[in-house]
Amino acid sequence: MLEERQALGELDDVTKAAFGYLSLSLDKMLNYNSRMSVWMPTREVVANTFNRHDFAFCWSYAEMAPLIVGLGFDWAIDQTAKCIAELVDLTSPDIDVKAVLKNPNQPLGFDHRPYTPPPITITCKSGESLDHIADGSVDAVVMDPPYYDNVMYAELSDFFYVWLKRTAGYVYPELFRRALTDKEHEAVANPARFKGQKGAKELAYREYRDRMGAIFAECRRVLNADGIMVLMFTHKATGAWDALTTGLMAAGFVITASWPVNTEAEGSMHIKDKSAANSTIFLVCRPRGERAADDEVLYWEDLEPRVRAAVRSRIQTFQVAGIRGVDLYLSAFGPALEEFSRHWPVKRGTPKPRPEQLRRRRQIELFEEEFDPYEATPEDALDAARREVKRWRMEQLTSVQRKGELDPLTEWFVLAWDAFQAPQFPYDEALRLARVVGVDLETQIVNRVAAKKTSDLVLWDAATRAAKGALGAPDGSDSMLDALHHAANLARTRNLDAARELLTKTGVASEPAFLMALEAVLEVLPPSRAYAGFDPAVAAQPAASDFEALENLRRLAFSEQVDEPQQLALLREEDERM
Repeated sequence: MLEERQALGELDDVTKAAFGYLSLSLDKMLNYNSRMSVWMPTREVVANTFNRHDFAFCWSYAEMAPLIVGLGFDWAIDQTAKCIAELVDLTSPDIDVKAVLKNPNQPLGFDHRPYTPPPITITCKSGESLDHIADGSVDAVVMDPPYYDNVMYAELSDFFYVWLKRTAGYVYPELFRRALTDKEHEAVANPARFKGQKGAKELAYREYRDRMGAIFAECRRVLNADGIMVLMFTHKATGAWDALTTGLMAAGFVITASWPVNTEAEGSMHIKDKSAANSTIFLVCRPRGERAADDEVLYWEDLEPRVRAAVRSRIQTFQVAGIRGVDLYLSAFGPALEEFSRHWPVKRGTPKPRPEQLRRRRQIELFEEEFDPYEATPEDALDAARREVKRWRMEQLTSVQRKGELDPLTEWFVLAWDAFQAPQFPYDEALRLARVVGVDLETQIVNRVAAKKTSDLVLWDAATRAAKGALGAPDGSDSMLDALHHAANLARTRNLDAARELLTKTGVASEPAFLMALEAVLEVLPPSRAYAGFDPAVAAQPAASDFEALENLRRLAFSEQVDEPQQLALLREEDERM
């Protein structure tokens, strides 16, 4: 068909655009007909190739039948038409798009309101070089930047690029001159670019920080004095936030507001049954004015209480709005960075200890920058935010007033389940949580209550700890988590009476610290089917068995001292609403 139009000399801009849209429809079909397209049983549909944002191996795959009327090619073309219609609706609201879609052979339907569309210029250039835009000529910048090392966009784009090259490439050959997509100039933290070099991960961090800094500097140049920039960002790793906000502040921006927004569907395959975040943090930024000579200069020791107060003032609002788990910690990063960025750069009054990696290896091998013990970084603000959320959550999880507090290991275990809501989560985040609580991850947690699996940590349930001989003293002298897991294991393998007898014999049953630990653990472990009415995720089922054993034990022996878990009351309320 393309050759026929070319031979007739009818390949004008409109016809070329039509072929371009058709190419996108074909790519849409390919996305649902590859060996990485799987059947999604939760929705009973074919999942697209990148439902997990990677090139994951699949043991089986599903195909979409292409020639069924209303499905297959018809569906792909309709999806492309829907996108075009939405763009037209944004740019030309005087056109009745719905009428056009219903009757595509009819002329465009205009309403009677006089309307002149504003001029729109679309460019495709590197964010580091906006030389086609004049200084101070832009009112607003809205950006959804690459999320550090979360998705390697260019690598994934190759799947579509090689097919578009064979379709749209015949119409727009100038856009497909490369063999594959450009991966050298992408603003992502990709250690693969530094394969074979020492400190590849740190080099990738620095490249991402510097590239984003250059992009933000250009945004700062083109914004007018009253301009605004809104960023969308989410990442569990503190290093990603540190890299992004360091570049942001160095470019001359101050964060003036932040809001967490739920943006991921609960059934999304790339977050399902994982400790992934499903909220995006919106950061509102404005150009920083010149600091006046009489501006107050704060040391980090003076600023930290303000950072914690800013987090405390917002965290309840976020929780009431439905932000929970790891997202609650991420939501606290916004107000912490707001306060920190207002006073940046910030110095310490007392020096910061040299990081462990610098003590272990020669600094020159990994870092260009000299370590400054007096420099306060965004990561300091994020650590302060995490500590404040930790305090807040422990207050929520142990609502009954008692004399006593959780030991560090039990507190870490409770907060890990509360934050990640899954037994497996990133090792680096487990390490940061351990530092907040005050336990040594390698000696007190790994091979005692969890196992290290590549770059993740996997929590053990009571039965696994017992099988591995990793349970501590049943009297809770090392940690009340040991007493709880001894009781849960006995309840699961023998009966509740045996568990109660053990707790009575060791004298732990009357300990306020044990009752507090029981209350907290029952609030964070996933309920079993017997209590929730549905099966938890497969990976969480062993922990759910612990919940069932401990809740049965609470009802039998501790109902007067420990109230029913609030999460069960919430589940009942949801059932009643439904």
